[in-house]
Amino acid sequence: MTQTTEVPGTTGRLQGRRIGILMESDYVEEEIAYYRMRFAEEGAQVELLTRLWGSDSLTFTGHEQRAPIEVSGDLEKLDYDELSRLSALIVPSGMVADRLRYTDDVTRPAPAVEVMRRAFRLPNLVKAFSCHGLLLLSAVPELVRGRSVTCHNNLVGDVRNMGAVYTGRDVVVDGDLVTSRTVEQCNLLARTVIDMLAARGNGGR
Repeated sequence: MTQTTEVPGTTGRLQGRRIGILMESDYVEEEIAYYRMRFAEEGAQVELLTRLWGSDSLTFTGHEQRAPIEVSGDLEKLDYDELSRLSALIVPSGMVADRLRYTDDVTRPAPAVEVMRRAFRLPNLVKAFSCHGLLLLSAVPELVRGRSVTCHNNLVGDVRNMGAVYTGRDVVVDGDLVTSRTVEQCNLLARTVIDMLAARGNGGR
């Protein structure tokens, strides 16, 4: 599998939009496959992004079936200009967020955390977090302080310690922030993102 997914000739509500999905090992295979299919059905281009550690691409394995997936999108290139070209940025379930928050220099945030700092300064960019995805924000709690979220039960204490307002719903929308409870709600998260972007029309990302 390659980094970018699109369905040739597809016309849909998200025609011409770009959706970024952060990736690492121990991703949930069914979730990523669903996002790639569903967003492409709506005409969006789906891009898989990760920290490449100087490589042209990396191959990750899934959490359940150990299925491999090749990722060549470099998240460290997501400056403000590149982020502004995305309509949505998704942090999926599994151990993706935990792995991406690793930093080899503890005096500096991980590159993915720096991406989140930039992303949250762009209100037109939808930020979506599934299940354990909010772990990525543990080093920058100010990004979700006072905002309504949902998450996996295991993270409720974490998000409250981050200052977020936990709500026990399957999907929560707080402005440009979308969160879902578990990977079982990935279809609801995708639908919510699609509806939000479609409601903006062709003039907005």
